[in-house]
This record gives sequence, C-alpha cells and structure tokens, in this order.
Amino acid sequence: MSTTGFAARYRAAVDARGRLCAGIDPHAALLEQWGLPVSVDGLRAFAEAAVAGLGPTAAVIKPQVAFFEAFGSAGLAVLEDTIAGCRAAGALVLADAKRGDIGSTMAAYTTAWLDEGSPLCSDAVTVSPYLGFGALSPAVEQARATDRGVFVLARTSNPDGQALQTARTAAATTVAQSIVDDGAAVNADGSATVGVVVGATREHGLDLRELAGPILSPGLGAQGATAADLASIFGDTADLAWLLPAASRSILGAGPDPAALAAAVGATRDEIEAALSS
Repeated sequence: MSTTGFAARYRAAVDARGRLCAGIDPHAALLEQWGLPVSVDGLRAFAEAAVAGLGPTAAVIKPQVAFFEAFGSAGLAVLEDTIAGCRAAGALVLADAKRGDIGSTMAAYTTAWLDEGSPLCSDAVTVSPYLGFGALSPAVEQARATDRGVFVLARTSNPDGQALQTARTAAATTVAQSIVDDGAAVNADGSATVGVVVGATREHGLDLRELAGPILSPGLGAQGATAADLASIFGDTADLAWLLPAASRSILGAGPDPAALAAAVGATRDEIEAALSS
C-alpha cells in the first residue's frame, strides 16, 4: 500500500485508531437530547464535548457543515474551533460540505476547505461530481499538492439519487462507476487523493478494487447498517483495507459525557474491525 501523499497520513491514522469515521452532527433534536439549547451556546457546548470525546479516539472525524452553517457566522466560528480541536487531538478531519461548482467558484471552495491559510482548512472535504468530475480539478489539484484528500459522492444511500447514479454513460458503465474510475485514474500515482462516498445501506453495484483510495461508507448505526453488513456489501468489490465506515448518531447518542462518547467510538471501532477481519 502506498505511503505517499494523503495515503501516508490516512494510513497512519487508521493503523493507529482503526477503521471508523465518527460524525459530529449537532442537529436540533440531538442538542435537546443532550439537554442543550438550540442556540450558538448549545452548539458550542455540544462541539466541545464531541471534540473531547472523539478527538483523541477516532481516526477520522466528520463534522456535518450544514448544522454549523445554520447558526450563521457564529456557527462557522464554532466549526473553525471544532476542526482545530480535532486536528490538535490527532484525528484527521473530513469536512462534510459536499461542495461542487465550476471554475473560480470551485477554486474558492477549495481555498476555504483545503488551504492551510483558511480557518476552515481540513484534511479532506466531501465534494459533489455532478457538474462533471473534471469540474473538481481545482480541489483535486490542491489536495494533491498539500497531501490532503477529496471524498467524491459516488453511490449514495438516498433513494432520490438512484436514477442519476445508476444511469448508463455512453461507455455503457453507470455514472457512479465512471466517478470511481475517474478517481482511480487520479490515484494511480499512489497518493490516494480521491476517496469516494458509497452508502453502506444497500448493494452498490460498483467495482471499487482499483480505486486505491478511501471508501467512506456512511449508514452504520442509526441508518440501519451493521458492522456485519460491511463484509457482505464490500467484501468482493473493494479492498477492505481502504474501507472507512462512518457512524454519527449511534455514537453521539452516548453523549454528552466525553468519556461515554470515547467509549462509544471504541466499541463501534472494535465491532468494525472484528467484522472486517473475520
């Protein structure tokens, strides 16, 4: 397995902490479940507890940007502190922003999320390829230059995405497979710059074996997927060493105590590792 580019940092984190991406999703119902107000003060208390519990234990942490943006500039300030706190604790941060545009606008998104001079700078960001994979070039080039990553939506679990993602291209492959193949071409240099997002709650119909990059697989826990499902869904179609299952609500439900959050990360990680190693 490559030890260059983003691959080296990703492998080091996963080797040390296991295959799990823990989400930070401070939606209103969860704030209330934690006994917090649905306000910037509640958001900050939630984020600080999540950083304390997840930061030292999870390999990758995925803040859902929308739940911070909902509070405007004050919410984004909390997100900046959350990103910095998780990275300081040794976790990689994957900003779940799902950005996608063209030209100078995509370049501006790239600066926001992948440029070291930005207070939102993360180790990787989720992006949407549905304006064309080539439109992601500014993000791909910046990520490659700075040993960061982009996680490209390929086969999502929402029913509304199925018609588009399984449509056939002129080359008779599905749109989702074409995205995976474009990512594999970028990763041919061993950098693992491009990861893909493939939901764990359904059969995906993709060949991921040549990607040579991370496969973020949301859906574990509250969305219905189990650790035992992972091997059956991905075992014959992907290199499981690159699989990165993601869980959010099933872990955050253990809060607000940081120690309980850390224990939930450990238990989920151990379930994943046992399932994928059997």
